[in-house]
Amino acid sequence: MCGIAGFIGQGHEEHIEAMTRLMSYRGPDDEGFYSDDLISLGQRRLSINGVSDGHQPIANEKGDILLVCNGEIYNSPDLRRELEAKGHVFRTSTDVETILHLYEEVGEKCFARLRGMFGAAIWDKTNRRLLLARDHMGQKPVFFATRGADIAFASEPKSVLASGILGREIDLEALWHYMSLRYLPDDRSLFRGVRKLPAATYAVWEHGKVRTERYWRLDTFKDKREGDEKTLTDDLEKLLLETIEMHLLSDVPVGTFLSGGIDSSLITAMTAKITGRKFNTFSIGVNDQINELPWAEKIATQYNLDWRTETVEANLVEMLPEMIFHMDEPADPFGVGVYLVSRLAAKYDKVVLSGDGGDENFAGYDRFAGQKLARMYGLIPGFLRRGVLAPVIGLIPESFGYKSLAGKLRWLSDVGAHSRTPGETYARSMSVLRFTQEQKEALFTDRAVRQIADTDSVGQILKFFDDGTASEYLDKMLYTDLETRIPDQLLAITDRMSMAHSIEVRPPLIDYKVTEFAASLPCSIKLRGTGRGLKYILRNVAKRYMGADLVDRPKQGFGFPIAKWLRGDLAQFQRNLFAQSRFVDLGLFRKEEIDRLVEEHIGGKADHNFRLWILINLEIWHRMCFEGATPGEMGEFIAGLR
Repeated sequence: MCGIAGFIGQGHEEHIEAMTRLMSYRGPDDEGFYSDDLISLGQRRLSINGVSDGHQPIANEKGDILLVCNGEIYNSPDLRRELEAKGHVFRTSTDVETILHLYEEVGEKCFARLRGMFGAAIWDKTNRRLLLARDHMGQKPVFFATRGADIAFASEPKSVLASGILGREIDLEALWHYMSLRYLPDDRSLFRGVRKLPAATYAVWEHGKVRTERYWRLDTFKDKREGDEKTLTDDLEKLLLETIEMHLLSDVPVGTFLSGGIDSSLITAMTAKITGRKFNTFSIGVNDQINELPWAEKIATQYNLDWRTETVEANLVEMLPEMIFHMDEPADPFGVGVYLVSRLAAKYDKVVLSGDGGDENFAGYDRFAGQKLARMYGLIPGFLRRGVLAPVIGLIPESFGYKSLAGKLRWLSDVGAHSRTPGETYARSMSVLRFTQEQKEALFTDRAVRQIADTDSVGQILKFFDDGTASEYLDKMLYTDLETRIPDQLLAITDRMSMAHSIEVRPPLIDYKVTEFAASLPCSIKLRGTGRGLKYILRNVAKRYMGADLVDRPKQGFGFPIAKWLRGDLAQFQRNLFAQSRFVDLGLFRKEEIDRLVEEHIGGKADHNFRLWILINLEIWHRMCFEGATPGEMGEFIAGLR
């Protein structure tokens, strides 16, 4: 895995080294540069395939087309044989060189033929043409910015900004949507003018102008597979075994993450079946958090694997500066697990397989089943909901625990009461624990809101939910997630938190061929209610590799008692932090609304932990990304507030 960068503009040779070396952790093994009269390219390399000869940038036979790539191309052996038969001569034994020669054959159509994860740049010297591309599912990032005819691109926003092509300014519209959705939609980043290349998309810079094209779309939701339960389960098992075997393409050892949940356990077990050998598998236990280590140990023991494990302290606030530095945006609590287990894995391996994608492709979250309850609740006459049920629910004391009863009922009440259509129900469910439209209007100042052209965060969901790609309610939710939350939150976090430790994470369950297969499955075999009915068909496959006690136990997830921390150890910290809020000073947030959220939470009146966590992150993010504070300096700042 790598970090890539490039710049077309005045001083491109001067800036490319700084742009590239700012991401040295993405590729600690090697670096390479190229410059001509128009462009400079840079690359940091984590050597995995073609370890000894895979230096980038890579040029074609004539030297007039160059490639820098961050990724792995799992079907490269087949592509290489095909291209060599057509007379192409390979300079390296890397997998990514296939992109270069495939481009020579079919031009922009090359990206659709790749099976893997990649953020790539091709410089066509003869045609003075730059292409940027991102893989089908959005596993690997590409960011870019333009100024007139100039363009800068990189694997991370901080490197784009290091080119000097833009000044630093908050994208308020992106921030507005982020605070509801938990991800940055479309091509947005939190920095005005720095654009994110969407998944399954390529961009072409030519004659000083940029155009983007989508090269693949998920279109199998309406093309449902036929067959009985056993046949469909057999087909899924075969596909997963084939996919995992492709994901093992590597010149260095490959391990697995093993959380103890179904998805990572299945990937680990299947990997053991395919390889027939020992390999490292990595698990972490975290104090003050649900511990699934005993379940992970069962799988490691069953398949005679080298189980590497640590129990660590999750000092989330102390970890925030490092996480935000690598994210270039607020740090999601989900990322803590990836960050910690990647830190452990880095002591042993460069490459690991993960279980990411199982819940998203096969309907593994409670919220998928919960939507039906919310819709039913919404059918209750308004006077009963407002006059009877809402007051009763309000009397239930909040335990501030993970998936508390009070929290679930308030979620149900809010989502059901504020939604008119299925799409609005789903959209509301995405924001109710964070900031709804009404809550953002209370938080943002009038001056800030006037600077935001589009304040409709619900519309960011509905444009996918209602676009006709899927027809059944469950499929509409899954499709919306796959177009939004998966590339822009889940996979973004996995990439940046693992790259922070120079670890390449490969998630076979989110391979686009697996996604196409999952979309084509009947909804009834993916979701059959809560509990054991979640991701039903994937559980069937898992039962062939592990005991029913692991497969059928309730889903636990990976959560931290942030709500309790914010009422206890972190109560005074957040008061001190918000007393010097940068967002209040900038005239963007109302101080009285922040104070209300803090005091209601500390006083036990309401659980605002998700909202407060975002606000805490934003304060640290601003100091680092706009005021230049280093992670070390922010660590000292945080310690002084506690």
